[in-house]
Amino acid sequence: MPGGRLTQSERQQIALGLADGLAYAEIARRLDRPTSTVTREVMRNGGPTAYRADVAHRATERRAHRRRTTAPRGPQAPAPAYGRDPEAVREYEEVFTAVLTASGMPTMMSRVMSCLTLTDSGSLTASELVQRLDISPASVSKAITFLESQGMVRREPGERRRERYVVDDDIWYESMMASARSTAQIVGIARQGVGVLGSGTPAAARLENIARFLDFVSESIARAAEQAREILHTKPAPPSDDNDATR
Repeated sequence: MPGGRLTQSERQQIALGLADGLAYAEIARRLDRPTSTVTREVMRNGGPTAYRADVAHRATERRAHRRRTTAPRGPQAPAPAYGRDPEAVREYEEVFTAVLTASGMPTMMSRVMSCLTLTDSGSLTASELVQRLDISPASVSKAITFLESQGMVRREPGERRRERYVVDDDIWYESMMASARSTAQIVGIARQGVGVLGSGTPAAARLENIARFLDFVSESIARAAEQAREILHTKPAPPSDDNDATR
């Protein structure tokens, strides 16, 4: 099985396979590559519907250049936490970012969210985000403002009057509840339109159906989030000792 980076020819074959509706596993088999390699390549470069071989190849070259020019070298380089493979973590962060972007989150906001989520502390300052992502303070500010409006990040005071941006155990619950509230607002405006357009008219009937559907979805999201909230606070069970089972 070949190793190393994907070639431009392989990326073209991936694009053709996606156009033909092939599964990642089948594309990988034809390239004699691991399925994970193809999955990661597609998700970090726009997803299955937006993947373009030439764009993906140029993006990979840019990322490689950025790593060479920004990676700390020599004795100043920080040791990876918990013995992690830095390259594997970097690649995973890119895939995580791509998935968030494919879900509808703007790219810069996805990068900031991924960076925060994948830190062990779950919090960073603006200057730390600037350094880690090699972006401007203005980009950080804009991303945080957006994420905060979606209930996905919160601020807390840090040392020397520097705010820290936090992704904690309740962030995804708060995000789901914010989504439910946003959907409920659409329900309200849709039902307002029924009165404006005239009950019984085709347009009003359409709006009423939209309102009924989204009302059900909104309530379901809120109910499910409440029921599942404790999962976010569940700690991993300690590894079992096989010797205990034999005693």
